[in-house]
Amino acid sequence: MPFRARYWIVGASALALAACEAPSNQEDEVVTDESGEAASERQIVQIDPANDPRVWLEEVEGEEAIAWAEGQNERTFARLQGDERYQGLYDQALSVYQSEDRIPYGSFYGGYVWNFWQDAENTHGLWRRTTLESYLTEEPDWDVILDLDALSEEEDMNWVWRGANCLSPSYDRCMLTLSDGGSDAAVRREFSVADRSFVEGGFVMPESKGGVSWVDENTLIFGMATSDADSTTSGYPVAAHRWERGTDISEATEILRGDREDVGLWAFRSEDSDGTVYMMASEADTFYETTWWYLPNDAEPMQLPLPAKSSIQDLYQGQLVFTLQEDWTPVEGGDTYPQGALLSFSMAEFAANGELPTVHTVYVPRARQSIGSVGATRSALLVAIDENVVGGLEAFRFDGASWTSESMPVPSNLTVSLGGTNSNEDIAFMNAEGFLTPDTLYMVNSADMTVNAIKSIPERFNAEGLVVEQLEAESADGTMIPYFVVRREDTVMDGSTPTLLYAYGGFEVSIRPSYSGSRGQLWLENGGAYVVANIRGGGEFGPAWHQAGLKMDRQRIYDDLIGVAEDMHERGLTSPRRTGVYGGSNGGLLTGVMYTQRPDLWNGVVSAVPLLDMLRYHTLLAGASWMGEYGNPEDPDEGSFLRSISPYHNVDANGDYPEIYLYTSTKDDRVHPAHARKMAHLLEELGHDYLYYENIAGGHSAAANLEELARRDAMLYTFLMQTLMDD
Repeated sequence: MPFRARYWIVGASALALAACEAPSNQEDEVVTDESGEAASERQIVQIDPANDPRVWLEEVEGEEAIAWAEGQNERTFARLQGDERYQGLYDQALSVYQSEDRIPYGSFYGGYVWNFWQDAENTHGLWRRTTLESYLTEEPDWDVILDLDALSEEEDMNWVWRGANCLSPSYDRCMLTLSDGGSDAAVRREFSVADRSFVEGGFVMPESKGGVSWVDENTLIFGMATSDADSTTSGYPVAAHRWERGTDISEATEILRGDREDVGLWAFRSEDSDGTVYMMASEADTFYETTWWYLPNDAEPMQLPLPAKSSIQDLYQGQLVFTLQEDWTPVEGGDTYPQGALLSFSMAEFAANGELPTVHTVYVPRARQSIGSVGATRSALLVAIDENVVGGLEAFRFDGASWTSESMPVPSNLTVSLGGTNSNEDIAFMNAEGFLTPDTLYMVNSADMTVNAIKSIPERFNAEGLVVEQLEAESADGTMIPYFVVRREDTVMDGSTPTLLYAYGGFEVSIRPSYSGSRGQLWLENGGAYVVANIRGGGEFGPAWHQAGLKMDRQRIYDDLIGVAEDMHERGLTSPRRTGVYGGSNGGLLTGVMYTQRPDLWNGVVSAVPLLDMLRYHTLLAGASWMGEYGNPEDPDEGSFLRSISPYHNVDANGDYPEIYLYTSTKDDRVHPAHARKMAHLLEELGHDYLYYENIAGGHSAAANLEELARRDAMLYTFLMQTLMDD
């Protein structure tokens, strides 16, 4: 897997109403904007980030803040769950999430396929394994390693599974990561697979944001953000420590320390197919600039000769494989390697002398291509390559001097996702899906170059009469922005179709065609159309597509989405009355900007687990880590730009806005719930239409179990039906 460091007043109680009136140090000031328009026409609410009257909502577990959120939930439940359609939508969504015919995705290592499974009977989930032979049957014989429901009941904790890190080659000793309620902060505990129990007196790490890797059976390297001294300003680990068995964690030896202004520092283990192991670390100086380290057992850390904007992907036949997010000329006057390229060099040669070895080109994507997942098997380096937002798979091999490649036979015009690669096995797994094509799991054998379908899900919704088309819209600067439309074949282009537009637009995340039974049953079957916009800020066409919208260039991203919406309307697919826009996390910021900049384009806006206060985001939880994406609010120029786009700071008291649905999670320790809380509170005071929902558990996904996922979806689509379908 990649080692990238950058690793959404009915029934209100008296207490909640009182919380809405919590005292503040400064009242909002409503002023006329710079255009000189009359105050009665346009009044932007001025909020001083240093003296925000809603700062009390930043107290995550504050009594007044929770009481206010609970009052808002009552109001929203009355509206959405009181809708006669809600229960049916919930039942449909829950049936999809709890269906027994889902694909049990897994990874193959140590002779077993390992899987984590949740269903109606196992809401917290089962960690289990089976042989490859059994996995290929219709009903595998699963061996349960850990029952998380039983553990949660025994320990009276709301445990959410965050994964297992098991030591090769036996894979018996594992460090399990468990989160209380779904937060990013988690505990890590040593577990014996043979004994089916946690190791008595074994390695245990307290709850924190961080990470852990095995050096050998008696040694760990870890980073924990448990104190200011061991945390960056972003709340992630600032140092890596070596911990020997039998010693207290406080006695662990510090082996590498970054800077508190870094995003964070993480150590990891990279293992080649011959058993050679290299311990490494990524020191994320910013979200997109990393200093990479080799951590020898018996010497000082050695800085790897990689450019700041690069990502280590894997180790294959002694070659350290990495991608570039910037052009790179490693030797003055020598070759320049282009942004987006996949490259390699000999790790053993570097470890021996600390000098940059010969650099080899693995692959250079074309203009409409991008490199997706990269993973090493015993016999090939597998690389998923997207072209025009649909996938292919290449197998690369190294002969000691150069790389060659061969295309793997994968289904065309679908999203291809590579997973479960292991350098000790020839077997890997690949998923393929499309908007109307259910997920199919393939077994990839890199030794004999075969790709065979082994599992699939049945159709979750009636796709008869539906079509998918890929269109383009022109953005404000002339750039053509591709977007997908899923609609009925007989759609009348008169602007009457209820249409949900989804986008993300940030952090080099590609939004590709995906199959969703919940979306299909709850929206498409009810007559809605669905649109995905591949706007800039994403990674659909490589690093340049992402970097075009960084920091003070971010308005391009918003212009892209505006261009797509206008194009949809011009084509007659839909109209502002029937258009909704939806996004989560960074996408929640995107839809918040759509709400304030172009309210005329929508009749419903959904902003999930969002960033909305762009002048204080860097002070809230992990916000400081994202300044490489958004800019620094304390910089005069960047701060001025952020004020111009920040949804919380651009609400017009007299504005004519569509209804907005804001939802977040108390347990989200990545994007602070105060973003959504403060925006909702402001809209409440101004009398603008809004709904607000805060899940008390669930983390950044806003859901910690399958029932909560179903509730989230049912409330979402009820809101969209009310705003886009109802007259």
